[in-house]
Amino acid sequence: MPAHTDDLRLAHILADDADSITMDRYKSLDLHVATKPDLTPVSESDEKVEDVMRKTLARARPRDAFVGEEQGTTGWGVRRWVVDPIDGTKNYIRGVPVWATLISLMIEDQVVVGVVSAPAIGRRWWASYGDGAWTGRALMSAQPCRVSDVNNLSDASMSYSSLKGWKQRDRLDDFMGLMDDCWRTRAYGDFWSYMLVAEGAVDIAAEPELNLYDMAALAIIVTEAGGRFTSLDGKDGPTGGNALATNGRLHDEVLARIGDK
Repeated sequence: MPAHTDDLRLAHILADDADSITMDRYKSLDLHVATKPDLTPVSESDEKVEDVMRKTLARARPRDAFVGEEQGTTGWGVRRWVVDPIDGTKNYIRGVPVWATLISLMIEDQVVVGVVSAPAIGRRWWASYGDGAWTGRALMSAQPCRVSDVNNLSDASMSYSSLKGWKQRDRLDDFMGLMDDCWRTRAYGDFWSYMLVAEGAVDIAAEPELNLYDMAALAIIVTEAGGRFTSLDGKDGPTGGNALATNGRLHDEVLARIGDK
């Protein structure tokens, strides 16, 4: 797999633009929010970020496809940019600072670049295939990310988003049993859970229902940090419709507890 230095730099430029847009309207009293057909909210910032990214990539990478949460897929080919303009829109519109823009580049089914930018908490994470995972304010002032060495559930910290999805999958009892056996559980939620796994602050993160744009950037950052990212049926990568991320050492045991059987 070739190096993707230029693509990673472009992803950071996209993230810089997104940060400017989202922070400009964050906590604005006149922020426009609509309800999508699936009853989830979408803000004017979600739509503007995606629109700006599409225009930038149409100039910089005209042959690449684009997959976005708000406007779907345009273009075709083996290279596709996968974007969630604001992961955590409900937090964004309520003034909770835990939200981020997720940007990734996939070649076929392999994520090769991922950037997660959370400007309200002053954090950014990124990775490119084979070059490790990093966090910092800029490419030139970064620290490496590494998952933890925890190998016992009784010592493990687990993060999740909510319990509702596990109940809908009729797996709530299994999930609650796993929570009971872990040392610590907290609902950090959304992208934050997975970045904490990549940093080694959390050992397990899982969600029962997600889309590709929710996961692609997270997956490469976790795996390049030395962890493992699969669907609940054990398929590596972000294409399975749900997610389990761990430090790798705990993965098989957790998958046996809450994975698809």
